[in-house]
This record gives sequence, C-alpha cells and structure tokens, in this order.
Amino acid sequence: MKVLVLGSGGREHALVRSLAGDPFVTELHAAPGNAGIEQEVTCHPVDAVDGQAVTDLARRLGTELVVIGPEAPLVAGVGDALREAGIAVFGPSAAAARLEGSKAFAKEVMAAANVPTAMARVAATREETVEALDTFGSPYVVKDDGLAAGKGVVVTEDRDAALAHAEECFRAGSTVLIEEYLRGPEVSLFVLCDGRTGIPLSPAQDFKRIHDGDEGPNTGGMGAYTPLDWAPAGLVDEVMDRVANPVLAEMASRGTPFVGVLYCGLALTPRGIRVVEFNVRFGDPETQAVLARLKTPLGSLLLDAAKGRLDEDEQLHWRPASAVAVVLAAHGYPASPRTGDRVHGLKKAAAEPAVTVLHAGTGTAAGKDGHGKVIATGGRVLAVVGRGEGLEAARERAYAGIARIRLEGGQYRTDIAATAAAGTIEVPAAARPPRPSRAATEPAAGADTIIPSMGTTV
Repeated sequence: MKVLVLGSGGREHALVRSLAGDPFVTELHAAPGNAGIEQEVTCHPVDAVDGQAVTDLARRLGTELVVIGPEAPLVAGVGDALREAGIAVFGPSAAAARLEGSKAFAKEVMAAANVPTAMARVAATREETVEALDTFGSPYVVKDDGLAAGKGVVVTEDRDAALAHAEECFRAGSTVLIEEYLRGPEVSLFVLCDGRTGIPLSPAQDFKRIHDGDEGPNTGGMGAYTPLDWAPAGLVDEVMDRVANPVLAEMASRGTPFVGVLYCGLALTPRGIRVVEFNVRFGDPETQAVLARLKTPLGSLLLDAAKGRLDEDEQLHWRPASAVAVVLAAHGYPASPRTGDRVHGLKKAAAEPAVTVLHAGTGTAAGKDGHGKVIATGGRVLAVVGRGEGLEAARERAYAGIARIRLEGGQYRTDIAATAAAGTIEVPAAARPPRPSRAATEPAAGADTIIPSMGTTV
C-alpha cells in the first residue's frame, strides 16, 4: 500500500514512524513534512489546505491512502476532494470536521447525543460575555469557537483577562464559548472511526500550560504520557458507551458519518466524566507517546477505517513499556516564538537508550560547511519520547534525551508525568466506572449541555 501523510508537525512525524513499521505499507511519502520527516521519507512541497493540489499530488504518487494529520485541511474539505477523486482518506469530511471547527456545533451534537459535558453559553458580544462569566463564576473558561491551534482557550481567575480574550476573538470575527470550570484530572482518548464503528487506543494525559506546575498560558501541548495506571478500571468502556459511540451514531444520523480519529478530551470530575473538547485528528503531543507503544500495524488499521470496515472486536496489541513525550519549545513560545535558531545535539539525543526524537517545527538551513543544519521554524520545535518499564524509567529516558539537545532560549517542562509517577493523582469517586446500566433513552446523569445562543442552560 502506498501512503501519503499530510502535515508537518510532531504528530505527522510520529505517524510516519509508525506507518514505516507496517509491513503492509510498501511506499510512504509526506507533504510538506519537516526536517526530521524528510530524513526518513520523501517529502513534497504542497499547500496542505489546497484540496486540488493535494489530490494532484496523491494521483501523481499513485497513493492508495492519504492520512490527514492537521485540523486545518480537514475543516477546509481536503478529505472531500480526495474522496471525490476516488482516493481513500483517513480523516473526516468538512461537515464532520465541524466537531472541531466549531465548539458550539460540538456542544449541539453532544446535547442531541446525550453526552455529558460542561455547561456552556455561546457569546457574540461583550454584554453576553459579561453575563455568562457572572453566571459560571471563577475560574473562568473562555474558548474561541473556531480553530486556534490549541491556543484558543483561556482558563483564569482574572475576570478582566477572560473578558479581554473574548473581545480578542470577537475582533477576529469569531464567537466564544464560556463554560463552567471542570475540576478533576484530564484524559485524552483517541478513537479510530469508520463512520459506524469505533476502536479506542490507549488513554493518555497531556500538559497544556507552558510552565511547570501548570503555570502560565495554554499551549498546543508541552508533553504527554501513557498508559494511565491511575485511571479507573472500565474508564475506556464507559467513554465508548457514553461519549464516542453516541457521537458516531448522531453524526451518522445527520448524514455526516465520522471517518478518522475522534479525539475525546475528558475530565474526571466529582460528577463523573465530562467532555472538555473534541478534536477530529490525532492530538499532539499525545500521539507521539501513544504510537510509541502500539504494536498493531497502523497502516492496516487506518485503511480499514477509511474503507468502513473496522472490526469492533479487534484487540489491539501494545508494548508493555510506558512512554513519556517532552516537548522542546522555541524562545518566546507561545506568545511570539522566535524562529531561525539552530538545534544542536539531535544525534546524541536519539542515541540515548529507548529514546526517539520527533520533529515538529523544524527546517533546514545551509551551514558554513554547506551542509543543511536543523533550525527552529515554529513554536513547538520537537518532542523527545522515552520508553521504559514504568513511568519513572520512561521519564528518566525522555529527560536524558532532551538534556542532550541545545536550542538558544529553548524551554521545556521538567514535570511531565511526575505526579502520575509519584502515584498522587486523585480520581473523584463519581468518575470511577462501571456505572449501572441504563436504557438508551435515559438521560445521562448530570449531562449538562449548551444552548446555541444566550438561552437557558440545562
């Protein structure tokens, strides 16, 4: 099978690595790729949101499966253009990608599917924002309704900062969601979907804040780890039963079946599980950690999803080791990342035992000797993944690897997976499944939903 991976980030590098290990994948390409990906497969320059350009490239390469990594091409309908050309695609249609493209739409779907989520209101004006902030109180949660590369959310005790973020979104032509704050540990679960059937991967946990101790502004993600030894038994089954499967059924009933990966961002709260957000693609940096453990050939899974033939009874196989991904970010990230700085020590890092370096915002520039040198081209530059028997061993290897890398002004968190490794994560009793069985028509307990505008919250 010939496969084309669309995208240029750390998620795509992880996908390329995993697909390269699938014996069914005979030829692998990426577009546009990055400095790390181009060391492993042939990369092609392309505008990733130009459906015609991507389709032309796939045809020229004789591609049998296109795996779309980022959200922007999905929302732009690149998957639709490829399908119209008869090319199999792992990734949803533009209509189905609205689950990430519009948080208000996602809330509407959750309400219709009876999926438990945070209470929220949509606001389009300062006055509506003020009313919603006062309704939910502090900590304030304000989300840009559209795509924001993982940085459109502000969670703050500062009411003025919350209001300022909303007004910034308004000036950009967007609306916002103001939500209740969900207390409890968060979990990321990827579900491979073929429009009807979903297969869950290993749960992970990521870290959004830029600094240790969850301080500072939100980012696209500063690290992740898997598995979650502290997660309650039966959690994945409950998420499939109460979240993923109802959403798949609701999307199919609307004539927009969901094909691709449904990222379920969850909070384990004192009132039970709640959906924080949906994404319609593999999350970054969770993908780097999760795929480091997957033994089941990935290409075959993704093709089966694209062709609508996933087997819900398939048992995935996982490496027993834990995996920890630590992100190295550029100077000034996330507000104003500096690009062009040289990245040193990559070979030394990759030579560490059980360590993998996955590039994200990297490119090449000619050095004094005429050879290409790796430079930072984006905010999140790379991720170092360590594997080990247990979280502490995986952490040690990931940090041993990242310590080998030098980037002027580079920054990374030193506490990724530290709390989990110490065994101090507490899960509220109400978030511990299994729950009593209930009829499909019975409302989920506490399944708070939103209203598309400033109406009554239920």
